[in-house]
Amino acid sequence: MNTTERLKKLTSNFEEVGCEAFFVTKLINIRYLTGFTGSAGKLWVTKDKAVLFTDGRYAEQAPAETENTSIEVVIQVQGFDKTLKELSDGVTRLGLEAASITWEQQQQISEWIPSVDLVPTMGLIEKIREVKDLEELVHMKEAASIADKALLAATEMFVSGTTEKHLAAVLDHEMRKHGASDRSFETIVAAGPNSALPHARPTDRPFEDGDLVICDFGALVHGYHSDMTRSFRIGGSEEGQENEILHLVLKAQEEGLKTVVNGVAISDVDAACRTVIEEAGYGEQFLHSTGHGVGLEIHETPGIGQKSEGNLKSGQVVTVEPGIYISGLGGVRWEDSVIVTDEGYELLTNSPKSIL
Repeated sequence: MNTTERLKKLTSNFEEVGCEAFFVTKLINIRYLTGFTGSAGKLWVTKDKAVLFTDGRYAEQAPAETENTSIEVVIQVQGFDKTLKELSDGVTRLGLEAASITWEQQQQISEWIPSVDLVPTMGLIEKIREVKDLEELVHMKEAASIADKALLAATEMFVSGTTEKHLAAVLDHEMRKHGASDRSFETIVAAGPNSALPHARPTDRPFEDGDLVICDFGALVHGYHSDMTRSFRIGGSEEGQENEILHLVLKAQEEGLKTVVNGVAISDVDAACRTVIEEAGYGEQFLHSTGHGVGLEIHETPGIGQKSEGNLKSGQVVTVEPGIYISGLGGVRWEDSVIVTDEGYELLTNSPKSIL
């Protein structure tokens, strides 16, 4: 991972949050800032120095992974408390990640460097991560392409008799076959009444003629996620409420995508989708927000909902995924991941939206 300039982006925020140093405890953020992919690490950052604390398992891995940073990263595999005292010389205020550091860790830091005030911050690095660089986008495009290939390979399974678990297993296998290191999350395949549960887990239930089927899945490539949902109907019937909501949710998603562009109010994307569904009388069956950011985590900022604040920015990757869920009948969700641009958006997930 080329992490050039990322540490400088963090340190450029020090004055605003009121600190001279920052202590990073969230592993995903350490990976973003330095390239380190190990399972044990803490990162001390000042404007001219960074120290990565890890253990002996990563004595060789850590230096190799952190060589492309804008600020030299020193690897420290022992003497954490003593080194922390040395590093804090001249530091009066230390920034912390309030959402990830534990109470125990805070108490230890206070004991080791009692003269330093601890400054809680919320989402500082996550905000920096929102706008993806070119290398990140390359990985995300590859992840989305792999998921597209997996769904294409599984097309013939959308018939009566296929079980939810079987289709989920095939999608997972196909993603690995085409180069994914893992799936982005537990693959969702839900049919018939099960599809009315937005995050249903695959079961042994076989598809039946007329069933609605939701497939929500993604691939993981170099730590970056893709996310896509496609909805189908077994047997391709053109009648009934199932067919109505398939088309309605697709229309809602199309309206939401039309609003995506640099500078638009994030809540406007949600409103565009929600208005279509509410006007058709299904507002109470739209059970979740319209979307979220994607990147090193499957759910990142910005969230796209009714109460979302702020505006979309070019380079963000977000999902647009309205849904309708009717207990006892089934559900429909259409989801795409897109890159926000100055002109609108670039689609990452390109699987067809044909309604079987």
